[in-house]
Amino acid sequence: MKKHIPSSFLRLCFAAALIASGTACGGPSNTSATASAASAAPAKPAPAAASDTASSLGARITAEIGDAACDNASQCRTLPVGSKACGGPAGFLPWSTKRSNGELLARLAAEQAAAEKKVNEKSGMMSTCSVEQDPGATCNAGRCVLQARGLGGVDAR
Repeated sequence: MKKHIPSSFLRLCFAAALIASGTACGGPSNTSATASAASAAPAKPAPAAASDTASSLGARITAEIGDAACDNASQCRTLPVGSKACGGPAGFLPWSTKRSNGELLARLAAEQAAAEKKVNEKSGMMSTCSVEQDPGATCNAGRCVLQARGLGGVDAR
């Protein structure tokens, strides 16, 4: 049986990987200036520990969410995850009260957000400062999924 992974979840994982690897925007774009500056001064250590911590916590969150199985929409919730450079969550993940411990998920997400905030601050990360709206979650084919934006999600107007 093939498992369905929501595209929003895949986008969030990709974004988290970019943040964790330090390849997101905000760094210098002039490589020759960077190379000469690097030879003149000792390199700053990358915030690898915080980045590794955020990645590890992301994996623990994903494992705790598991298959997000549900019998009805009342079992589905959203979890704010990550941290944007300007503040607020980087995104949301759907989870099920049938399968997951909400208190544990909230604690792991808070730890992950704090670790990503440290990475953002140390690297000088910048973002668009757009506010991520909670799309809400619903039960679809026995799995909690994020609601489509503008189609019944929280930010639909």
